[in-house]
Amino acid sequence: MRVLAIDASLRNCGVAIVDGENGKSRALFFGTIHNARSLKSSACLVAIRDELTRLIREHEPESCSLESIIYVQSYKTAILLGAARGAAILAAAENGLPVFEYPPTRIKQATVGRGGAGKNQVAFMVRALLGLTVTPEADAADALAIGLTHVRAQEATRMGIPGTKQI
Repeated sequence: MRVLAIDASLRNCGVAIVDGENGKSRALFFGTIHNARSLKSSACLVAIRDELTRLIREHEPESCSLESIIYVQSYKTAILLGAARGAAILAAAENGLPVFEYPPTRIKQATVGRGGAGKNQVAFMVRALLGLTVTPEADAADALAIGLTHVRAQEATRMGIPGTKQI
């Protein structure tokens, strides 16, 4: 099972390709799509869609997973986050990938063992769980955690345990 995992954001969108086979997960790719502050929002959305399409074609994932919408205090932040998620979902849908989403607390619980874990804890555990030689940047680490959560959820679903939400 190969999944494209995305921590959607307009300026620093975390991405990862996680492969899960026989209960063992490995990172095939991880990084961050950096968009300069000088870029208009619309150009950032195109850049996100184009880079995700390139990754899909290169790595041929079977599905896509994202963090579900979170509560934010600023409506402007919510709109920009929603737009970035939309660009990511569009790239996945255009390439025929089913899209799944997971709440932030579930991702942290699956990765660290508690839903209130901080970004540093997530990055440390992702490095340990995947046997990485470097600690990923925060956004890439979040994408890796989303990918790990999806691989585990799909394994549980195959064993008859419900709990994934496809959008």
